[in-house]
Amino acid sequence: MSIRFILCFNKQGVVRLVRWYTANESGRETQEFIAQIYRLISSRDHKHQSNFVEFSDVTKLIYKRYAGLYFVMGVDMRDEEPIYLSHIHLFVEVLDNFFGNVCELDIVFNFYKVYMVLDEMFLAGEIQEVSKDVLVEKLHILDKLE
Repeated sequence: MSIRFILCFNKQGVVRLVRWYTANESGRETQEFIAQIYRLISSRDHKHQSNFVEFSDVTKLIYKRYAGLYFVMGVDMRDEEPIYLSHIHLFVEVLDNFFGNVCELDIVFNFYKVYMVLDEMFLAGEIQEVSKDVLVEKLHILDKLE
């Protein structure tokens, strides 16, 4: 199981969160890569199509839309989709608990805390922690250290 990248962007395609776990293109190519992902996901019918899309020969996209934000994981083609979909949901639940009903502005103005949550859950493209209670407890301890 390997996560290649995690993205979060709004309905207009503005990136709010990005974490690369594998080598990626730099500069303009990265922006085109993200734009291609946005166009692919935003054009889908979310009520009648699945949250899984084959993106390339080696990557498939698992995504979930919460209010005005898309949370996207690029994973290896051989990995099971429901595992990653449940971890996207867990990530949003932890953010909700941490911020108290998270919204796009929380992610914009507290991006360092969002990355802290992300780093507690995923390490080097692998799932590190799966317990919501443990994550929330760790995050409150880290938040008190500020």
